[in-house]
Amino acid sequence: MEASLIGFAALMVLILVRIPLGIAMGVVGVIGFALMQQIEYGNPRGWDSALNMIASTAFDTGLAYGLSVVPLFLLMGNLITESGMSKELYRAANAFLGHFKGGLALATVVSCGAFSAVCGSSMATAATMSKVAMPSMREFKYDDSLATGAIAAGGTLGILIPPSVILVIYGLMTETDIGQLFIAGLIPGLIGVILYMAAVACAVRLKPGIGPAGNRSSWKERLISMKGIWGINLIFIIVMGGIYAGIFTPTEAAGIGASGAFLIALFSGKLSFQMFNRSLSHAARTTAMLFFLVIGAVIFSNFINLTGMPMLLKDWVMEQGFSPFMVILILIGVYLLLGCVLESMSMILLTVPVFYPMVDAMGFDLVWFGILVVVVTEISLITPPVGMNVFVLRGVVPDVKLSTIFRGVTPFWLADIVRLVLIVTIPSLSLMLPHAVG
Repeated sequence: MEASLIGFAALMVLILVRIPLGIAMGVVGVIGFALMQQIEYGNPRGWDSALNMIASTAFDTGLAYGLSVVPLFLLMGNLITESGMSKELYRAANAFLGHFKGGLALATVVSCGAFSAVCGSSMATAATMSKVAMPSMREFKYDDSLATGAIAAGGTLGILIPPSVILVIYGLMTETDIGQLFIAGLIPGLIGVILYMAAVACAVRLKPGIGPAGNRSSWKERLISMKGIWGINLIFIIVMGGIYAGIFTPTEAAGIGASGAFLIALFSGKLSFQMFNRSLSHAARTTAMLFFLVIGAVIFSNFINLTGMPMLLKDWVMEQGFSPFMVILILIGVYLLLGCVLESMSMILLTVPVFYPMVDAMGFDLVWFGILVVVVTEISLITPPVGMNVFVLRGVVPDVKLSTIFRGVTPFWLADIVRLVLIVTIPSLSLMLPHAVG
């Protein structure tokens, strides 16, 4: 246990001095693995074993069939983003909701939720929707805090509403069925959209001037706006419907989704060579970054498993007689604290290998725990001082202060806490659909 704690301390020091996370995890993992082999197990060739682990981990990760879903879903989201479908989503949501008080913020939340269903990335959702929604809200004199808060919070839905890259990573790390995780994320994701809309309604009720009503659209204009989102609806129905019906696996669904996004962009006349090249290069860069993180995380996990920390932690919790509910509350507290200093993927890669054996041993459903972890991670995306979605949004609208954005996300942060309480106390919200479809 002491060796693992020293390893975590060394890792945090490297992170604080701005060493990239993948490198930091890899360095600590290799050094710790080698020293454990030599000191604890008397292996004089400990360094050879550690160096061989680097090669085998990189090779196995690069050839992992399950991870092939990541670049395909990323490519699907990039093609949809580049083809301008996000603008059509916002236009349709605005046609139905824009005439209410705070209606443009409501439309932003709904369009973020819909865009998440074909994107899978929270930061991509926030960056894309900020370019679409922010000009409209400024045109109607929305307060910057409400406008940016709705975009930053709405973007967090990208890692929960399927397809979700983080759910894919969690499923591979815990050997949990990815299709079941996707199904389980639907209801919590919809609850998130509803609670975010309630947060907007409460904010404009307390301060009516921050979200004036927009123009009312006629039913003809609303029906016309629906025509622009047929592509996204079709992709979601085919991809998610195929997974839920058992017609194809998540990896096959990712390939079909990427192909469908390409064909829709092509036949709509929105596909250019430059746009296709940008989509491919962005998906490749993001995939390389994620694979680098995963390789580092696997190396670090090998070191942690060699120290026996997961099993020792499980045994200690059992000996202390903590109730299962108390353990979950402690883990939530740990995630909320880590969310103040780490971004979402780092939290998942660092903590899940340590925590999930204990959670599984205590009888919790790993699908439910995965949704719980992602929801807590969503909260970290808008929690100061890191709040990755806030910093992404700050990069798109540099004239808005960070303090203004953090103030704007406060109502949505409270809504997330309500959703977290619901998921913890009512597990069926996450498990109802997976159990229904088997």
